[in-house]
Amino acid sequence: METYSLSQLSEETLRALVTLRIQVGVSDKWEHMQQDALTPAECAQIDYLKSILRERDLVVMNEATLWARAIYPLLVLAEQTYVQAWAGVPLKATYSTFQLEGEADGALAPAAAGKPQQPYLIVHEAKRGVHSSDPQIQLYGEMLAAAWLNWKGETNSQPSKTPSIDSQEIFGCYTVSESWTFVHGTVDGIETEKPTFTVEFSRVYNELFEAECIVQILKAIVAKQLEYHS
Repeated sequence: METYSLSQLSEETLRALVTLRIQVGVSDKWEHMQQDALTPAECAQIDYLKSILRERDLVVMNEATLWARAIYPLLVLAEQTYVQAWAGVPLKATYSTFQLEGEADGALAPAAAGKPQQPYLIVHEAKRGVHSSDPQIQLYGEMLAAAWLNWKGETNSQPSKTPSIDSQEIFGCYTVSESWTFVHGTVDGIETEKPTFTVEFSRVYNELFEAECIVQILKAIVAKQLEYHS
């Protein structure tokens, strides 16, 4: 069984491992995830963050600084109960015919003993430079790894039962500078030789003008998963 590095995945390799189905157009599910109002405290934090970002030259800012100033603070605002924002999340998945291994830039995931568990949302920050990889393809790989981890976690939590659902839902997003694009994924046939991975996209959200929308979506993803696991 061959192991593939998440940071070096290509579209050709990914399509050889899974059946990739990309939905045409933009799903309206993301607009429906913006229903819950933010608290005054959350709005105040967002306003402050946007005021600072507008004074910075984000185009020339290096990736680590941009992550710390623009991306991670919004992830923290989506934290609920035991779900926390994380950076540098290791991922390793063993499908029937291949393995995926690497690290996601960030995630929203439950905490246990100070460590992240099965992630609900994977975040990939697009790398810059002429030799940088396609952020969508790398995010796909990270979402596939996270979906397998979630499926395995559910299987282990019920060892006396045979898993009846060979499918997993997973959320992800990739950021380019201050712009966010969300991805909803479903992995079917996890135990088969070639699983099917279906993805659908949101429109692009600009943090300088739509940070509230981004936080609402992040919070809705966490709330959805908390409700499911309860």
